[in-house]
Amino acid sequence: MADLQKHKRVMNRRDFLRLGMALAVPRIVSSSVLGRRATVAPSERIALGAIGCGARGKSDLRDFLQEKDVRCLAVCDCWADRRNKMKAMVDAHYGNHDCVAHRFHEEVLERDDVDAVLIATGDRWHAPLSILAARAAKDVYCEKPFSLTIAEGRALVETTNRCGTVWQCGTQRRSNDAYRFVVETIRRGRIGKLRTITTSFGDWGGNGLAKPEPVPEGFDYDRWLGQSPWAPYSSVRVELWRNNWDTSGGPITDMGPHYFEFAQWAHDSDVSGPVEFEGEGEFPDDGFANVPFKVNVGARYADGVRILMNSGSKGVRFDGDDGWIHITDEGEITAGPESVLKGLQVPRVHWSYMTEHIRNFLDCIRSRKQTASYPETAQRAHTIAHCANICLRLGRTVRWNPQTERFLDDEDANRMLSRTMRAPWRV
Repeated sequence: MADLQKHKRVMNRRDFLRLGMALAVPRIVSSSVLGRRATVAPSERIALGAIGCGARGKSDLRDFLQEKDVRCLAVCDCWADRRNKMKAMVDAHYGNHDCVAHRFHEEVLERDDVDAVLIATGDRWHAPLSILAARAAKDVYCEKPFSLTIAEGRALVETTNRCGTVWQCGTQRRSNDAYRFVVETIRRGRIGKLRTITTSFGDWGGNGLAKPEPVPEGFDYDRWLGQSPWAPYSSVRVELWRNNWDTSGGPITDMGPHYFEFAQWAHDSDVSGPVEFEGEGEFPDDGFANVPFKVNVGARYADGVRILMNSGSKGVRFDGDDGWIHITDEGEITAGPESVLKGLQVPRVHWSYMTEHIRNFLDCIRSRKQTASYPETAQRAHTIAHCANICLRLGRTVRWNPQTERFLDDEDANRMLSRTMRAPWRV
């Protein structure tokens, strides 16, 4: 209730923005008038703060800056050089020095002039920051994977629902015409009844010894760790954070959310999931890395459809009774037999195309409608990744109830639904 009251108190500027749009434009207008025109009145712009100024954050922000109804007011990172470089990028775009570089995310979330935040930090920060932003009445575009655990994801869903937050997961394939084409082709029955979905995550690697080193000047290492257990600074720990359970989950949680949300979209199971997981993975023998580098996992839905996970070249293939269709990460679509694509105009859109996904988020801020990758569907896609990793860590088959979000008759697995977070961070 306190979250909702705070949200209502801080919503005045955003409500005014939406009301102004409603009064100022005719009932039927083109998108160029609403969001893509050459100039947009300052009162109609969505004020953005960017938290996380690494490679992904910088790439995402460049795409946001192309939208004329966005104004980036703040950037934040625990690396001084990163936040300063991001500020310089924003200032160069606008031709001024107005963007403020913050060390602490609290400073961004406390700003009444910020409407929404882009969260592109490491995985361990995605859910806590999304929840803090929702409580601060900010709408959120959050990179994937959006949680370290299933329980974190559920807490994010509940908080954003309670606060009325517009939240979009950075699974941009959901707004990609090539991926939409594949879904529509399957739903038209062109491959017959869907039987198997194969997701391939590509090569994975990187290891070393996390030897203690002095913390570099200008780096807030303690804040970088966030909820993760404290450990001495090491350049290996920081550079290879995706390869350790404390800070990430390896290839399954890195690529899985993209492909699993796509798979569930095609399978028409956005708010459900598989009921059983089995498989095997190859883990490093020693060193800092402790996630599976190669995976071979099979999951089964209640209707018998299977979703397979492997380490082949990145892409997703759908097999049905009458044919198959496959899309690569570059957006190339192939199928067999020829009848599957006969008479269709096949698009090709690279995975990195962000415009429509960002535009969807911005439009939903104005309409308060559900985004393309809204919290519940993101939670279900991420749950598949977490269940697969739990299956591999336990080394045995696990059975899952998508309704209760609990494993069946398996307390060892259920204890892995959440983890202790290092104080003071919590969800």
